Amino acid sequence: MLQQSNISIFSNCETCIDKSCAVQTLSNDDLSLLSANYHETSFEKGEIILPEGAFADHVVYLRSGLVKEYGKGDQYQEYILQVVKPHSYLGLHSIFSDSLNHYSYMALTNVKVCYIKLPVFSKFIKENGRFSYEILSSVCNDSVRNYHRFIGQHQKKIFGKVADALLYFSSVIFDSPNFILPLSRKEIAYMIGTSRESVSKQICGFEADNILKINGRSISILDMKRLKQISRVG
Repeated sequence: MLQQSNISIFSNCETCIDKSCAVQTLSNDDLSLLSANYHETSFEKGEIILPEGAFADHVVYLRSGLVKEYGKGDQYQEYILQVVKPHSYLGLHSIFSDSLNHYSYMALTNVKVCYIKLPVFSKFIKENGRFSYEILSSVCNDSVRNYHRFIGQHQKKIFGKVADALLYFSSVIFDSPNFILPLSRKEIAYMIGTSRESVSKQICGFEADNILKINGRSISILDMKRLKQISRVG
């Protein structure tokens, strides 16, 4: 089901500077076909881009901003799988399985997305080996990274889990030791499987040990070596 927002834009895929690695492999004719079969939309922070359980009839490409991928467990307890950064596709595993969204996607910042008609995207998958390779590589990299992160959550104590989360934001999402946390303490707890109080206490502990500098959601990792060591020993 295609979500609607307040702003709709149409532009040209051939001149777009936010192309995915897969789209960069397309010919000019294919880019023209893509331009005729997509819809660009903007969402504000907190808006739902794709709801869990809805029919997936479009492929969604995240051009800019950050998105939360999450679901609901027993008793509607939220769990967060990952934060998705720009130049990624949302919900591909649902598109090519049973065509239902298995997770919800919410804008953590103001975002721009492109809804691509599924038949056109499927055509590129079937007929363009380089395009297919880039899409498969993206899905596999996400799967492997999330698998190792989930395994670590079950094997580590709270200080290791929080260290892992901070390193995830630093290295995977922002590629910087200085960043603004895109999730609240409660959401981080949902992501690593613990309580909000435990997350807050451990982050404050890292600050007291001069591993972090904190100002609200602004984080500066002062001692990356120690934080990585904490993550390793868990």
